[in-house]
Amino acid sequence: MSFGLNVKKARKAMGLSLQELSKRSGVSRSMLSQIEREEKNPTIQVACQIAEGLDMTLSQLLGEEEKQEVIVIRKEQRLVFRDERSGFERYLLSPSFPSRGIEFILNMIPPGKESGIFPPHKKGVKEYVTVLRGQLQVVLGETSYELHEGDSMYFEVHVEHRFINCGDGECRYYLVIDSRG
Repeated sequence: MSFGLNVKKARKAMGLSLQELSKRSGVSRSMLSQIEREEKNPTIQVACQIAEGLDMTLSQLLGEEEKQEVIVIRKEQRLVFRDERSGFERYLLSPSFPSRGIEFILNMIPPGKESGIFPPHKKGVKEYVTVLRGQLQVVLGETSYELHEGDSMYFEVHVEHRFINCGDGECRYYLVIDSRG
């Protein structure tokens, strides 16, 4: 499939009009129309602008398959943050790729302790929590939720938030942060 047809297919899959893609990409509506009809070939800069407007990489838009990566992170290689005062521990289980927008984390909180207050994230950032062991209180702004072993929760984090161990033993929970918003 050609570039123009890939643009049209991706735009329609996202439910965007030519005008909406024009606003998102900074490429004129008429130029987009000509590219989709394969009357014009864009410059690399214009192609990149269109890809950005479609929240894709240029390679994805060209239909090139990305090489599948395999990364093994050994236990002793994990990035770890420890708060000496509270005993809160945060283990990054996924590779650290800020541009990919996903973090997979294991958090551990001693009894009666908490994570501290996290500031609001940018709009569209989502968090997924699953309690592995113990009891966890999740405070989102002024609202509080209590989770028990095996419980899961999803929320958008556009408010201050914190995690409190409300049980008698250590609380362990998985946290996935999706910043691709």
